[in-house]
Amino acid sequence: MNPFSALKLKPLLENFSNNHPKFFQFMMYASGKMDEGSVAEIRITTSTGETIVTNMKINSQDMELFKEIGNISAKGGQQ
Repeated sequence: MNPFSALKLKPLLENFSNNHPKFFQFMMYASGKMDEGSVAEIRITTSTGETIVTNMKINSQDMELFKEIGNISAKGGQQ
């Protein structure tokens, strides 16, 4: 990923976090509970009432990604 592209994401993520503060709190809590073999399910209900659902089984590579994201988030909070 281009570093400048990553910089463009920062204000968007800050706005998202301000608009939906419980989302990141939930994700931080959930990531501490997940382990390899856990199943994550995502459900979206559109404004017209249509529901779409998917799920994924968490593997070791996913856990490594979550760990790195957590490390980056922790470092960002120290600035």
